Amino acid sequence: MVDSALLAAKIAAVRDATARVRAVLPDSVEAFTADRTAREVVTLNLLVAIQACLDLASHWLADAGWEMPGSYADVFAALARHGVIPSELAARLAAAAAFRNLVAHQYGVLDWRRVYALASADLGDLDTFCATLAGRARGSE
Repeated sequence: MVDSALLAAKIAAVRDATARVRAVLPDSVEAFTADRTAREVVTLNLLVAIQACLDLASHWLADAGWEMPGSYADVFAALARHGVIPSELAARLAAAAAFRNLVAHQYGVLDWRRVYALASADLGDLDTFCATLAGRARGSE
């Protein structure tokens, strides 16, 4: 299990970042694509939130003594294989990890419609992941 202070700090980082996204996300994809500041704030905070979830997943695997996958997307699948999170959630989080890689490594031009969809619909997966790990940590104390 991940150290409780680290778990709390990372969950707080995810919650802060997702709250920031929700606070600045315009009501429509058209408004989002037209607003550079909103695009930048949303993209940065999605990156921060996803990275914090990846950090949590990696720490969980390491602390449990389980295999460390070779890619970020695979850390969520490994948690699912060990019954920590549902496999459906792991698949969605793997897609979020791919988005994180796209942003962090500037592999290509971002599709602002995809970013908007992620920000407006998929934040709940990050929240669910954090709640699941927090619940499991409480259960093991």
